[in-house]
Amino acid sequence: MNGHDGSWPQLLVDDWVDTRDTLHRWTQVVGKVRLALSPFENHWWHVALYVNGTGLTTSLMPVGGRGLEIQFDFVDHRLLLDSTDGRRRTVELYARSVADFHEEVRGRLRELDVDAPISARPVEVEDATPFAQDVHHASYDADAAHLFWLSLVKAHGVLTAFRGEFRGKCSPVHFFWGAFDLAVTRFSGRDAARHPGGVPNCPDRVMWEAYCAEVSSAGFWPGGSPEGSFYSYSYPEPPGFARAQVSPAGASYDDALGEFLLPYHLVREAPDPDAYLLDFLRSTYEPSVVRERAGG
Repeated sequence: MNGHDGSWPQLLVDDWVDTRDTLHRWTQVVGKVRLALSPFENHWWHVALYVNGTGLTTSLMPVGGRGLEIQFDFVDHRLLLDSTDGRRRTVELYARSVADFHEEVRGRLRELDVDAPISARPVEVEDATPFAQDVHHASYDADAAHLFWLSLVKAHGVLTAFRGEFRGKCSPVHFFWGAFDLAVTRFSGRDAARHPGGVPNCPDRVMWEAYCAEVSSAGFWPGGSPEGSFYSYSYPEPPGFARAQVSPAGASYDDALGEFLLPYHLVREAPDPDAYLLDFLRSTYEPSVVRERAGG
């Protein structure tokens, strides 16, 4: 199944891990432009990317009296930089190094008269080689990138439905380029103890802001199982959370990660994948402290 017929696409992580790791850093280059240009929002919501009709987008960012949108197009495999003054610049997506991609993106921004100073290194990864020096991440499998986007489209639909069931404060369904995952987060309305930090190559203050309130978060990540994983966790984790009985079959708590995981392939293979995933999202939310204290 390739996803073009509306089915959940199949994509083994091992078949595209080099492309995944290169693309991860490309999204960080673009995400850091959004960080530089967009007004601050709580929990760093202003830095995320969004799934759209061809890939991932920054949405519209303010640049003086104009706007700028940057989009990864995983259909025609281009990065599009569109200014509201009618100018467009394009960066082709192909097997090229992070350094090469970074240099061209910076050049296209200058052509559009956009000054967006960004930090030089990736975050939340063990290998934080500066973008301008990273010549070892240089893979791009166009078919794999396209299938990954299609999997995000399917996950986005279910996460959006799940988001709509909650009447309290809730994040958008957005793509965080730090961890390279699609996520949606519910809030109890209560403050949380300061997060301990310790995320690789990421200032602790980032985690302090992200987790300054009690949350229940769920999403999709291209790792953790052969085709990626859906996850669900609570911060702070309530007593007994890890031992909670959850569904569907195949969902389990990962002690190392501190969250429930559901392998993507089980969702893809289910008779009704959307219902199967919604069961996981609802089931793993139930034991969270957010639900107990705020009543949903």
